[in-house]
Amino acid sequence: MQRQTQADGASATAYRDEVYFSARPEQEIAFTREEYRGRLQRVRALMAERGIDCLYLTSPESMYYLTGYQAEWYQAESPKQWPPCSGVAVHVDHDRFILFEGEREAVLTRIYTISDDTRFFPRDSYRDGIAFIAETLKSEGWLGRNIGLEFWSHRPNRAVSARFEAAFGAAGAEVVDGSDILRTVRWVKSPAEIDCLLEAARIADIGQQRAREVLRPGISELEVYGEVVCAMAAAGGENPGITMPVLSGGKANCTHALAGRRKIRPGEIVTVDVCGVYNRYHINQARTYSIGEPSPDTAEVCRKAAGSMDLVRDMLRPNLPVRALNEALVAYYEDAGLWDRRGWIGGYEMGIAFPPDWVGNFVFDPLSEINQDRVFEPGTAVNYENQFFLPRHEGLYFMIESFLFTEQEGRLLSGVPYDLTVIA
Repeated sequence: MQRQTQADGASATAYRDEVYFSARPEQEIAFTREEYRGRLQRVRALMAERGIDCLYLTSPESMYYLTGYQAEWYQAESPKQWPPCSGVAVHVDHDRFILFEGEREAVLTRIYTISDDTRFFPRDSYRDGIAFIAETLKSEGWLGRNIGLEFWSHRPNRAVSARFEAAFGAAGAEVVDGSDILRTVRWVKSPAEIDCLLEAARIADIGQQRAREVLRPGISELEVYGEVVCAMAAAGGENPGITMPVLSGGKANCTHALAGRRKIRPGEIVTVDVCGVYNRYHINQARTYSIGEPSPDTAEVCRKAAGSMDLVRDMLRPNLPVRALNEALVAYYEDAGLWDRRGWIGGYEMGIAFPPDWVGNFVFDPLSEINQDRVFEPGTAVNYENQFFLPRHEGLYFMIESFLFTEQEGRLLSGVPYDLTVIA
């Protein structure tokens, strides 16, 4: 093999640099610049209210919300030499942000972000930009009294977060928890975000419909999963934040197992949990199937559980108190004789999500006081999980629906029936 000469290496470096800093593929920006400006203004206003001077945002959801940044890889479990430190800096007094990233993602930042100020880590530090980020923010005058990090994000991990804290502390800033700023701002969605949620709901329906079409004895859980993914992708759906479960037989007693090579058998219960995704906005939906006619007592449990959705439909409205919905549902399940069969009853915020999670920040649960005194404000979206164990350990009646609240209405987002679906 011929050894590469020094001139050849220089030529390769020059061409690489030309690609990194000159290649401009077609942009894929989900929202207008006006939409992003409004988001930045709301973030800065809440920072001022809570006394945070600067935020350094590293969670995929926060980076996407403010800049449009998205990628397939966030270094979450990478080698120590490649710490997850790219992010977005926001200052309370400046109507702009700074995006920090390694130069190998330079082309990506031009495809997906609206960034007008992207700073790339020095080449000799490769992906480790912590010192560079601290020095840059100090020179910009952005490291004053304090700086917030997202302590409740998986990114960065504990070791990298500690290094950030040390670097910012050495530059004169106290590190505080800034997790709630973006989580709070993202709770109420704009009209443009609501459009994405409606499209995600349409895609979720398509996934569930495909599951119903292909379910049969002898097909594996993974085959059903593959058909669901294919149908949703063909409809414009993106990769969801959680692997979507298809669970049969005894596995249908647990909602967080994984689809496997197990073949579905006659007489079994199957649960299918999907999330439609459009511009990273998720809408969750789950349904329960019986491969052949179920026993009468199983069918009766499912019928009663599905009947709760008539109650929900009648109650939904803008600013519905969380407590009122929870109390009405508990009363219904107790009257129906289902309460002692319950799995988890409740729901959580739907919206922007990236792997490894689509579970949003806001949660409601009739057995917890958390958020009981809040309301479902216009511009919010949540899912609702309705789980009841079936006779003889056959599995769960597992139903998830999502709700959307606007100024005019509260609405259910699925067109797929709630009752147990029998596959002949």
